[in-house]
Amino acid sequence: MSYIIWPGAALSFLGLCGIVWCILQAMKARNAGLDDEALRVRLQKIVTVNLGALALSGVGLMLVVTGVILG
Repeated sequence: MSYIIWPGAALSFLGLCGIVWCILQAMKARNAGLDDEALRVRLQKIVTVNLGALALSGVGLMLVVTGVILG
């Protein structure tokens, strides 16, 4: 069942990269010295990407677990 495990691991890795990107962007936005409204708009966009990356990572982990259980 390695044909399920490896793509799942790749999806999890991509999701993790997306989460790290969101952390870096949030730190960059916080240090930019923006006013409250501009910071809120930027963080809302980052949260959207963060939720997508979390979902991608979750799907990847489900594939890994399924491959391990079936293999």
